[in-house]
Amino acid sequence: MGRLVSRLTHPVTSAHVRHVKPVPPAAARGTVARVYRDLADEFGILAPPVVLHSPAPDVLAACWTMLRETLLVEAAVGRRTKEIVATAVSLANRCPYCVEVHSTAVDGLAGTWAAPLMRTHGLDGVTDPRLRDLARWAQATAAQPPERPPAPFTADEEAEIIGVVVTFHHINRMVNVFLRDSPMPRMPARADGPVRRLTGRVLGAWARPRRLPGRSLDLLPAATTAADLSWAAGRDHIATAFARAGAAVDAAGGSCVPEPVLQTVETLLAERPAVALEPHDRGWLDAAVGRLPQEHRAAGRLASLTAFASYRVTDQMIGEVRDRGYDDAALIGLTAWASLAAARTIGARLRPEPITR
Repeated sequence: MGRLVSRLTHPVTSAHVRHVKPVPPAAARGTVARVYRDLADEFGILAPPVVLHSPAPDVLAACWTMLRETLLVEAAVGRRTKEIVATAVSLANRCPYCVEVHSTAVDGLAGTWAAPLMRTHGLDGVTDPRLRDLARWAQATAAQPPERPPAPFTADEEAEIIGVVVTFHHINRMVNVFLRDSPMPRMPARADGPVRRLTGRVLGAWARPRRLPGRSLDLLPAATTAADLSWAAGRDHIATAFARAGAAVDAAGGSCVPEPVLQTVETLLAERPAVALEPHDRGWLDAAVGRLPQEHRAAGRLASLTAFASYRVTDQMIGEVRDRGYDDAALIGLTAWASLAAARTIGARLRPEPITR
């Protein structure tokens, strides 16, 4: 079934992806074939936000492992709550594609379509006060600490919620760079509502079955859990997923990201109080890129913007990096490394003093 779904949904997936060519299901081997099969089995579709990573197989496995073990596996936190967190993070990152997908999933899981919740009303569409507080906290996770409200979850929920936050800070950045703005086709206004209702029901149906933890972990080799992942300690499958995914993405970055670019992005992430770029605040980033050797500035600009403001990446920037010899795999490696470095920095700053109930 997974192989059939992969082949049937690949044309849709490919139409969403820009700048790189996803591996076709018929050509998929090894890790890519396994991830495609698992995606089809557990997500019901070759989800473009995951498949866009396929030119770099280990990075693909890293993305799927993080997404599966945080969003799909439920322990202390239910799927609808996680979809609300994913939507709130996506709103903060100005990722309309992910907002549409995950707000539709929220509506589908709610089981009512009298009025779509988060897609049309934003965080005000979350009627439960605790979930609304959680969504507002998630939306502020890349902001400076004074702008971030206290963490509204328990110690038992911490690993799952922060895991979803970190996963979507990575995925949103990659989606902003490599996918079109909306997963929905253009359609007459009269068809919009029925199509969205059907999509929500399908997403809700695929989201309801409970997933066992750990199924994706053997996609990547064992790795040591870094100190910045201490928030994951309460859930072994999440800690293992991020340790292995982080090591895989670091290895990909190490093979294609020039050392001066690595150092520049890491320094910016360490020094800046917020992992976000305001609309008219770019001077410090331009200055940092300008200090790079000329041959590394295109990669440095793309990596830095991916980390801090992925919605500002342009086709011209991608073209400039291509002109420096980056193929599909290297382009995914560069952006995925910067994206996950930013996401991990955010996660490391979120270790809360959880509320107790």
